[in-house]
Amino acid sequence: MSGSFNDLLDGFSVQLRVRNYSPASVASYCGHLRGFFDYLQEENVQDVKRVTRDLLHQYQARIVGVQTQAGKRYSVSTAALKTRALKRFFEYLEETNRILINPAEHLKEPKRGSRLPSVILTDEEARKILDQPDLSSMTGIRDRAILEVFYSTGIRLEEMTRLTLYDCDLQGGFLRVNRGKFARDRVVPLGKHAARLLKGYITRVRPLHTKSNRAEGCLFVNQSGVPLSKQVIQIMVRGYARKAGIAKKVTPHVFRHTFATELVKNGAEITAVQKMLGHASLAVTHLYARVAAVDVKKTHSAHHPREKGRTVKEEIEPCIERMKGRYRHD
Repeated sequence: MSGSFNDLLDGFSVQLRVRNYSPASVASYCGHLRGFFDYLQEENVQDVKRVTRDLLHQYQARIVGVQTQAGKRYSVSTAALKTRALKRFFEYLEETNRILINPAEHLKEPKRGSRLPSVILTDEEARKILDQPDLSSMTGIRDRAILEVFYSTGIRLEEMTRLTLYDCDLQGGFLRVNRGKFARDRVVPLGKHAARLLKGYITRVRPLHTKSNRAEGCLFVNQSGVPLSKQVIQIMVRGYARKAGIAKKVTPHVFRHTFATELVKNGAEITAVQKMLGHASLAVTHLYARVAAVDVKKTHSAHHPREKGRTVKEEIEPCIERMKGRYRHD
Protein backbone atom coordinates (compact mmCIF):
# COMPACT_ATOMS: atom_id res chain seq x y z
CA MET A 1 0.00 0.00 0.00
CA SER A 2 1.44 3.38 -1.01
CA GLY A 3 2.37 6.12 1.43
CA SER A 4 -0.43 8.40 0.24
CA PHE A 5 -3.01 5.69 0.90
CA ASN A 6 -1.49 5.14 4.35
CA ASP A 7 -1.83 8.84 5.13
CA LEU A 8 -5.47 8.87 4.06
CA LEU A 9 -6.16 5.78 6.14
CA ASP A 10 -4.56 7.39 9.19
CA GLY A 11 -6.71 10.51 8.78
CA PHE A 12 -9.84 8.43 8.31
CA SER A 13 -9.18 6.37 11.44
CA VAL A 14 -8.67 9.57 13.46
CA GLN A 15 -12.04 10.88 12.27
CA LEU A 16 -13.75 7.63 13.26
CA ARG A 17 -12.28 7.82 16.76
CA VAL A 18 -13.33 11.46 17.08
CA ARG A 19 -16.87 10.36 16.19
CA ASN A 20 -16.75 7.80 19.02
CA TYR A 21 -16.58 4.70 16.86
CA SER A 22 -15.45 1.72 18.90
CA PRO A 23 -11.85 0.49 18.51
CA ALA A 24 -13.24 -2.71 16.98
CA SER A 25 -15.22 -0.74 14.35
CA VAL A 26 -12.19 1.41 13.50
CA ALA A 27 -10.01 -1.67 13.09
CA SER A 28 -12.69 -3.37 10.96
CA TYR A 29 -13.15 -0.40 8.61
CA CYS A 30 -9.41 0.14 8.18
CA GLY A 31 -8.81 -3.56 7.54
CA HIS A 32 -11.44 -3.65 4.79
CA LEU A 33 -9.98 -0.50 3.22
CA ARG A 34 -6.49 -2.00 3.06
CA GLY A 35 -7.92 -4.71 0.83
CA PHE A 36 -9.46 -2.03 -1.39
CA PHE A 37 -6.16 -0.16 -1.64
CA ASP A 38 -4.43 -3.37 -2.70
CA TYR A 39 -7.06 -3.70 -5.43
CA LEU A 40 -6.36 -0.13 -6.60
CA GLN A 41 -2.68 -0.91 -6.93
CA GLU A 42 -3.51 -4.02 -8.96
CA GLU A 43 -5.49 -1.73 -11.26
CA ASN A 44 -2.57 0.75 -11.32
CA VAL A 45 -4.62 3.46 -9.62
CA GLN A 46 -2.30 5.55 -7.43
CA ASP A 47 -4.65 8.45 -6.63
CA VAL A 48 -8.11 8.30 -5.02
CA LYS A 49 -9.21 11.11 -7.34
CA ARG A 50 -9.03 8.57 -10.18
CA VAL A 51 -11.48 6.20 -8.52
CA THR A 52 -14.70 6.11 -10.55
CA ARG A 53 -18.15 4.72 -9.89
CA ASP A 54 -17.49 1.95 -12.42
CA LEU A 55 -14.27 0.97 -10.66
CA LEU A 56 -16.12 0.70 -7.35
CA HIS A 57 -18.80 -1.47 -8.93
CA GLN A 58 -16.11 -3.72 -10.41
CA TYR A 59 -14.52 -4.07 -6.98
CA GLN A 60 -17.87 -4.80 -5.39
CA ALA A 61 -18.63 -7.45 -8.01
CA ARG A 62 -15.30 -9.03 -7.21
CA ILE A 63 -15.83 -9.26 -3.47
CA VAL A 64 -19.37 -10.66 -3.66
CA GLY A 65 -18.28 -13.34 -6.11
CA VAL A 66 -20.47 -12.24 -9.03
CA GLN A 67 -17.35 -12.16 -11.14
CA THR A 68 -15.21 -15.30 -11.06
CA GLN A 69 -11.86 -14.60 -9.45
CA ALA A 70 -8.94 -16.76 -8.44
CA GLY A 71 -8.95 -15.07 -5.04
CA LYS A 72 -11.23 -15.45 -2.06
CA ARG A 73 -14.98 -15.08 -2.35
CA TYR A 74 -16.61 -13.28 0.54
CA SER A 75 -20.00 -13.84 2.10
CA VAL A 76 -22.75 -11.30 1.51
CA SER A 77 -22.34 -10.05 5.09
CA THR A 78 -18.62 -9.45 4.64
CA ALA A 79 -19.18 -7.78 1.27
CA ALA A 80 -21.74 -5.48 2.90
CA LEU A 81 -19.20 -4.50 5.58
CA LYS A 82 -16.56 -3.81 2.95
CA THR A 83 -19.02 -1.67 0.98
CA ARG A 84 -19.96 0.26 4.12
CA ALA A 85 -16.28 0.95 4.83
CA LEU A 86 -15.90 2.32 1.29
CA LYS A 87 -18.92 4.59 1.66
CA ARG A 88 -17.70 6.00 5.00
CA PHE A 89 -14.19 6.49 3.58
CA PHE A 90 -15.30 8.42 0.49
CA GLU A 91 -17.65 10.51 2.62
CA TYR A 92 -14.59 11.43 4.68
CA LEU A 93 -12.64 12.34 1.53
CA GLU A 94 -15.50 14.54 0.32
CA GLU A 95 -15.93 16.26 3.71
CA THR A 96 -12.20 17.05 3.88
CA ASN A 97 -12.16 18.35 0.27
CA ARG A 98 -9.78 15.65 -0.95
CA ILE A 99 -12.24 14.82 -3.72
CA LEU A 100 -14.90 16.98 -5.40
CA ILE A 101 -17.33 14.21 -6.41
CA ASN A 102 -18.05 11.18 -4.27
CA PRO A 103 -18.02 8.08 -6.55
CA ALA A 104 -19.42 5.91 -3.73
CA GLU A 105 -22.48 8.09 -3.11
CA HIS A 106 -24.89 5.72 -4.86
CA LEU A 107 -23.06 2.51 -4.01
CA LYS A 108 -25.48 0.03 -2.43
CA GLU A 109 -24.65 -2.58 0.16
CA PRO A 110 -25.39 -6.13 -0.98
CA LYS A 111 -28.65 -7.25 0.56
CA ARG A 112 -28.32 -9.85 3.24
CA GLY A 113 -30.99 -12.44 3.78
CA SER A 114 -33.11 -11.84 6.87
CA ARG A 115 -31.75 -14.77 8.82
CA LEU A 116 -33.61 -15.66 11.98
CA PRO A 117 -31.56 -16.11 15.16
CA SER A 118 -30.44 -19.74 15.17
CA VAL A 119 -30.34 -20.22 18.95
CA ILE A 120 -32.97 -19.04 21.43
CA LEU A 121 -33.13 -20.16 25.05
CA THR A 122 -36.35 -21.31 26.63
CA ASP A 123 -37.30 -19.77 29.96
CA GLU A 124 -36.29 -22.99 31.72
CA GLU A 125 -32.91 -23.10 29.97
CA ALA A 126 -32.17 -19.48 30.82
CA ARG A 127 -33.04 -20.07 34.48
CA LYS A 128 -30.80 -23.13 34.63
CA ILE A 129 -27.83 -21.12 33.35
CA LEU A 130 -28.55 -18.23 35.73
CA ASP A 131 -28.61 -20.66 38.66
CA GLN A 132 -25.13 -22.07 37.99
CA PRO A 133 -22.80 -19.46 39.57
CA ASP A 134 -21.92 -20.20 43.20
CA LEU A 135 -23.31 -17.27 45.21
CA SER A 136 -21.17 -18.21 48.20
CA SER A 137 -18.06 -17.10 46.26
CA MET A 138 -17.06 -13.65 45.07
CA THR A 139 -16.51 -14.89 41.52
CA GLY A 140 -19.93 -16.51 41.53
CA ILE A 141 -21.64 -13.30 42.68
CA ARG A 142 -19.90 -11.35 39.91
CA ASP A 143 -20.69 -13.93 37.23
CA ARG A 144 -24.34 -14.16 38.27
CA ALA A 145 -24.60 -10.36 38.03
CA ILE A 146 -23.17 -10.47 34.50
CA LEU A 147 -25.59 -13.18 33.41
CA GLU A 148 -28.55 -11.34 34.94
CA VAL A 149 -27.59 -8.11 33.18
CA PHE A 150 -27.30 -9.92 29.83
CA TYR A 151 -30.72 -11.52 30.26
CA SER A 152 -32.41 -8.41 31.67
CA THR A 153 -31.14 -5.82 29.20
CA GLY A 154 -30.15 -7.61 25.98
CA ILE A 155 -26.98 -5.54 25.67
CA ARG A 156 -24.11 -6.66 23.45
CA LEU A 157 -20.93 -8.27 24.76
CA GLU A 158 -18.76 -5.28 23.88
CA GLU A 159 -21.27 -2.95 25.55
CA MET A 160 -21.04 -5.10 28.70
CA THR A 161 -17.26 -4.72 28.83
CA ARG A 162 -17.60 -0.92 28.54
CA LEU A 163 -19.99 -0.47 31.46
CA THR A 164 -18.70 1.67 34.30
CA LEU A 165 -19.85 2.21 37.87
CA TYR A 166 -21.35 5.51 36.80
CA ASP A 167 -23.59 3.85 34.21
CA CYS A 168 -25.66 2.04 36.85
CA ASP A 169 -28.83 3.57 38.28
CA LEU A 170 -29.83 0.78 40.63
CA GLN A 171 -32.50 2.80 42.38
CA GLY A 172 -34.20 3.86 39.18
CA GLY A 173 -33.54 0.55 37.45
CA PHE A 174 -31.59 1.72 34.40
CA LEU A 175 -28.26 1.18 32.67
CA ARG A 176 -26.60 3.71 30.41
CA VAL A 177 -24.92 2.10 27.40
CA ASN A 178 -22.14 4.29 26.03
CA ARG A 179 -20.79 4.04 22.50
CA GLY A 180 -22.95 1.14 21.42
CA LYS A 181 -22.85 -0.19 17.88
CA PHE A 182 -22.25 2.59 15.34
CA ALA A 183 -21.29 4.85 18.29
CA ARG A 184 -24.86 5.19 19.58
CA ASP A 185 -25.63 5.86 23.24
CA ARG A 186 -28.84 4.68 24.89
CA VAL A 187 -30.45 3.97 28.26
CA VAL A 188 -31.96 0.53 28.89
CA PRO A 189 -34.22 -0.72 31.70
CA LEU A 190 -32.64 -2.94 34.34
CA GLY A 191 -34.95 -5.54 35.88
CA LYS A 192 -35.30 -5.91 39.64
CA HIS A 193 -33.52 -9.28 39.80
CA ALA A 194 -30.58 -7.95 37.80
CA ALA A 195 -30.49 -4.78 39.93
CA ARG A 196 -30.43 -6.83 43.13
CA LEU A 197 -27.57 -9.07 41.96
CA LEU A 198 -25.68 -6.11 40.55
CA LYS A 199 -26.00 -4.24 43.84
CA GLY A 200 -24.62 -7.25 45.71
CA TYR A 201 -21.64 -7.38 43.38
CA ILE A 202 -20.94 -3.63 43.60
CA THR A 203 -21.20 -3.45 47.40
CA ARG A 204 -19.68 -6.78 48.46
CA VAL A 205 -17.30 -7.98 45.76
CA ARG A 206 -16.00 -5.18 43.57
CA PRO A 207 -14.46 -3.13 46.44
CA LEU A 208 -12.33 -6.13 47.40
CA HIS A 209 -11.24 -6.73 43.81
CA THR A 210 -10.26 -3.09 43.29
CA LYS A 211 -8.67 -2.38 46.68
CA SER A 212 -5.27 -1.95 45.01
CA ASN A 213 -6.71 -0.06 42.06
CA ARG A 214 -9.38 2.33 43.33
CA ALA A 215 -9.17 4.51 40.24
CA GLU A 216 -10.54 1.74 37.97
CA GLY A 217 -13.99 2.76 36.75
CA CYS A 218 -14.89 -0.32 34.71
CA LEU A 219 -17.84 -2.15 36.25
CA PHE A 220 -16.82 -5.79 35.87
CA VAL A 221 -13.26 -6.66 36.91
CA ASN A 222 -11.27 -9.73 37.90
CA GLN A 223 -9.72 -10.41 41.30
CA SER A 224 -6.80 -8.12 40.46
CA GLY A 225 -9.06 -5.22 39.56
CA VAL A 226 -8.42 -5.56 35.82
CA PRO A 227 -11.45 -5.13 33.51
CA LEU A 228 -12.85 -8.38 32.14
CA SER A 229 -12.18 -8.96 28.45
CA LYS A 230 -14.74 -10.11 25.91
CA GLN A 231 -12.97 -13.46 25.65
CA VAL A 232 -13.16 -14.08 29.41
CA ILE A 233 -16.89 -13.34 29.49
CA GLN A 234 -17.53 -15.55 26.46
CA ILE A 235 -15.72 -18.46 28.10
CA MET A 236 -17.62 -17.86 31.33
CA VAL A 237 -21.02 -17.96 29.60
CA ARG A 238 -20.17 -21.13 27.67
CA GLY A 239 -18.91 -22.78 30.85
CA TYR A 240 -22.10 -22.15 32.80
CA ALA A 241 -24.23 -23.33 29.86
CA ARG A 242 -22.33 -26.62 29.76
CA LYS A 243 -22.59 -26.95 33.53
CA ALA A 244 -26.37 -26.48 33.23
CA GLY A 245 -26.52 -29.31 30.70
CA ILE A 246 -27.63 -27.07 27.81
CA ALA A 247 -26.68 -28.72 24.51
CA LYS A 248 -27.20 -25.51 22.50
CA LYS A 249 -24.22 -23.32 21.60
CA VAL A 250 -24.77 -20.52 24.12
CA THR A 251 -22.96 -17.20 23.71
CA PRO A 252 -23.59 -13.76 25.22
CA HIS A 253 -25.45 -12.85 22.02
CA VAL A 254 -27.86 -15.74 22.59
CA PHE A 255 -29.05 -13.93 25.71
CA ARG A 256 -29.68 -10.86 23.52
CA HIS A 257 -31.73 -12.92 21.06
CA THR A 258 -33.65 -14.53 23.90
CA PHE A 259 -34.31 -11.18 25.59
CA ALA A 260 -35.77 -9.66 22.42
CA THR A 261 -37.82 -12.72 21.47
CA GLU A 262 -39.40 -12.99 24.91
CA LEU A 263 -40.36 -9.31 24.92
CA VAL A 264 -42.01 -9.50 21.49
CA LYS A 265 -43.73 -12.80 22.29
CA ASN A 266 -45.23 -11.28 25.42
CA GLY A 267 -46.68 -8.27 23.62
CA ALA A 268 -43.99 -5.58 23.82
CA GLU A 269 -44.20 -2.77 21.27
CA ILE A 270 -41.69 -3.46 18.51
CA THR A 271 -40.45 0.15 18.52
CA ALA A 272 -39.73 -0.06 22.25
CA VAL A 273 -37.75 -3.26 21.70
CA GLN A 274 -35.85 -1.50 18.91
CA LYS A 275 -34.80 1.28 21.29
CA MET A 276 -33.72 -1.16 23.99
CA LEU A 277 -31.62 -3.17 21.54
CA GLY A 278 -30.13 -0.06 19.93
CA HIS A 279 -31.09 -1.12 16.38
CA ALA A 280 -30.76 1.54 13.71
CA SER A 281 -33.41 -0.13 11.57
CA LEU A 282 -36.78 -1.44 12.68
CA ALA A 283 -36.46 -4.15 10.02
CA VAL A 284 -33.76 -5.84 12.10
CA THR A 285 -35.98 -5.86 15.19
CA HIS A 286 -38.83 -7.36 13.17
CA LEU A 287 -36.78 -10.55 12.89
CA TYR A 288 -37.64 -11.23 16.53
CA ALA A 289 -41.32 -10.83 15.75
CA ARG A 290 -40.93 -13.61 13.18
CA VAL A 291 -39.16 -15.81 15.74
CA ALA A 292 -41.94 -15.15 18.23
CA ALA A 293 -44.56 -16.02 15.62
CA VAL A 294 -42.85 -19.35 14.91
CA ASP A 295 -42.73 -20.06 18.64
CA VAL A 296 -46.41 -19.21 19.08
CA LYS A 297 -47.29 -21.52 16.17
CA LYS A 298 -45.42 -24.39 17.82
CA THR A 299 -47.27 -23.73 21.08
CA HIS A 300 -50.60 -23.71 19.23
CA SER A 301 -49.81 -26.99 17.51
CA ALA A 302 -48.73 -28.62 20.74
CA HIS A 303 -51.52 -27.43 23.03
CA HIS A 304 -54.66 -26.58 21.05
CA PRO A 305 -57.28 -29.34 21.61
CA ARG A 306 -57.89 -29.70 17.87
CA GLU A 307 -54.16 -30.00 17.16
CA LYS A 308 -52.97 -32.38 19.89
CA GLY A 309 -52.60 -35.98 18.80
CA ARG A 310 -53.51 -37.36 15.40
CA THR A 311 -57.08 -37.15 14.20
CA VAL A 312 -58.43 -40.15 12.31
CA LYS A 313 -58.32 -39.32 8.62
CA GLU A 314 -61.93 -40.37 8.02
CA GLU A 315 -63.16 -37.91 10.62
CA ILE A 316 -61.76 -34.85 8.86
CA GLU A 317 -61.79 -35.85 5.20
CA PRO A 318 -64.73 -34.24 3.35
CA CYS A 319 -67.04 -36.49 1.35
CA ILE A 320 -66.34 -35.29 -2.16
CA GLU A 321 -69.04 -37.42 -3.80
CA ARG A 322 -71.75 -36.11 -1.49
CA MET A 323 -70.60 -32.53 -2.13
CA LYS A 324 -70.70 -33.08 -5.88
CA GLY A 325 -74.24 -34.38 -5.67
CA ARG A 326 -75.37 -31.46 -3.53
CA TYR A 327 -73.97 -28.78 -5.80
CA ARG A 328 -74.60 -30.41 -9.19
CA HIS A 329 -76.54 -28.24 -11.60
CA ASP A 330 -78.57 -30.30 -14.16
